[in-house]
Amino acid sequence: MKRIITKSRVLIVVAIILVVAGLFIWRYLTPYAPEKKAETALISSGGVTVEQNDNWITFEPAVSTGTAVIMYPGALVKPEAYSPLARSVAAAGHPFYIAKMPFNLAVTKGDAAADIIRVHPGLSFVIGGHSLGGVMASRYASEHPDQLEGVFFLASYPDEKGSLKGTTLSVLSILGTEDGVMDLASYRKGRNYLPDNTVYYSVQGGNHAQFGSYGEQKGDGKATITEEEQQKRTAASMLDWLGNLR
Repeated sequence: MKRIITKSRVLIVVAIILVVAGLFIWRYLTPYAPEKKAETALISSGGVTVEQNDNWITFEPAVSTGTAVIMYPGALVKPEAYSPLARSVAAAGHPFYIAKMPFNLAVTKGDAAADIIRVHPGLSFVIGGHSLGGVMASRYASEHPDQLEGVFFLASYPDEKGSLKGTTLSVLSILGTEDGVMDLASYRKGRNYLPDNTVYYSVQGGNHAQFGSYGEQKGDGKATITEEEQQKRTAASMLDWLGNLR
C-alpha cells in the first residue's frame, strides 16, 4: 500500500511539473500578432498582389522595376506584422517576400531564403530582417554572397557567424533612436562585422516594435513618432538604398 501511495505521489508531482513546463513554453512561444492595419495590408490592391503559401508571403508589384527583397521576421513576431512595410516597398516596384518561420523564430529556418530564390530564378535579391531575423539573414548572406546583392538590418546587426566584412555586398543598417529592446553593446560589436561602405540610418523617435505592426513590445522604448511615420521613413531609406545598389 505504501509503495502504491508513493508511486501515486511521484506521478502527481511529474504531472504538475509537465503542466507548469507546458504553460511556460506556451507563454514564451506565444507570438506577437499583426494589428488590424497589417491585416488590411495583406489584401491585394493598389497595384500590389498579395499571395501566401506555407513558407512565405509574396507582395508582387504590377510592374517589377527593381531588386527583390527577402525579409526574416523578428523573434516571436508573426510574418504578417510586416505587411505594411512590405507593401510600401513593393508598390515602388520591388517584389517583397516575408519568410514564415517555424514557431516564429528565424533560428529554426535560417535557410528560408533558399527556396524563395530557387523559385524566382529571374530575379536579383537582397536579404535582411528585423531584430533576430536580421542576425539569421546575415548568416545566410555570409554563406551565399553570390546569390545576393545586399543585406539590410532593421534594429539588428550581424554576429561573427554572419560576418559580411569580407564580402562585396551592399549593406543598410536602420535603427530607431528610442529602441529599448536591442542590446547596444552587441550592436556596436556587430558593426565590426560590416563592410566599410555600410549605410547607416537612424529613425529619429522610432523604437523597436514599430518596424512592424504588432503593438507594444516588452522592454521597448516609447516612440515619439507614429508607427506609420517610422515605417514611411524606413521604406524611404530602403528604397533609396535599393536604387543605389552596385
